[in-house]
Amino acid sequence: MDGGPAHTSGPDTGPAPGPGRRSEPVPFAPGSLLWDIAGDVRLLLSLPAALVLQVAHPAVGAGVDDHSVFRTDPWGRAERSLDSLQLWIYGGEQALEEGRRLRRLHKDISGTDTRGRPYHALTPAHYAWVHATAYPVFLRAARYLSHPLDERRLYDELLRLGAVLGIKQRDMPRTPEEFWPYFDTMVREELERTPVVAELLDPRRPIPPPAGAGTFLRRIWPVLRPPLARLHVFVTTGLLPPAVREHLGLAWTARDERGLRLLGAVVRTVVPLLPERLRYLPRARAARRAARRP
Repeated sequence: MDGGPAHTSGPDTGPAPGPGRRSEPVPFAPGSLLWDIAGDVRLLLSLPAALVLQVAHPAVGAGVDDHSVFRTDPWGRAERSLDSLQLWIYGGEQALEEGRRLRRLHKDISGTDTRGRPYHALTPAHYAWVHATAYPVFLRAARYLSHPLDERRLYDELLRLGAVLGIKQRDMPRTPEEFWPYFDTMVREELERTPVVAELLDPRRPIPPPAGAGTFLRRIWPVLRPPLARLHVFVTTGLLPPAVREHLGLAWTARDERGLRLLGAVVRTVVPLLPERLRYLPRARAARRAARRP
């Protein structure tokens, strides 16, 4: 399951469809929450927690275990997934085609999960879960790394994004009030410490240097990789909802919590001071520049 997981302040819902016409999702534009947060470099700190939540579902974890190249091409897989996500928000009309491409990509992904149940990547409940994980992770990451988000507005935008990805509204909880009972049930009845979860949260996981790394980085990588891996696992574990950590048997101490809060304070202070070329990811920078043109 490679590739993937925004309402504007103005009325950008587009014209109402005529009789007999099916409305197309409206691409995102400046003024939406997702436009502001999905291209911020802090997204790179929160996405791994969303991925762990996704693959803790036995069907999703089995799909990644059986069909993903995250072991053989971790950097390429991450780059493609990030580029896909950026297209959803900043791609304009390309976002709709990217949603269709993802569904074509996943249509042949199937197998048997860790509980012996057949799965298909496009089973509505599975596909919706992958998308739904963004909500708790975005909210939690924002509290540590930036500022609290408007929960209802974010949820409305994520429903809109789901339409871009081909997720039907009936397959998602309709409101934040409906989301949390759904989420609690998923954690309690479905999630488990799948082999992929264990692998992603193992700081000893062998990760090669990024493709195209220079000679110097390749030489120091054996020294650099262990502390980076520990930091990655620490932040990923910390940004998981506490109920998920407990359910998956992941240790988290009061000292860990203080460390994450300290790291968050540093990130909240430093990132807003960065120039745009360092604060935003490439596609977001380009979209922001284009939106400022007269």
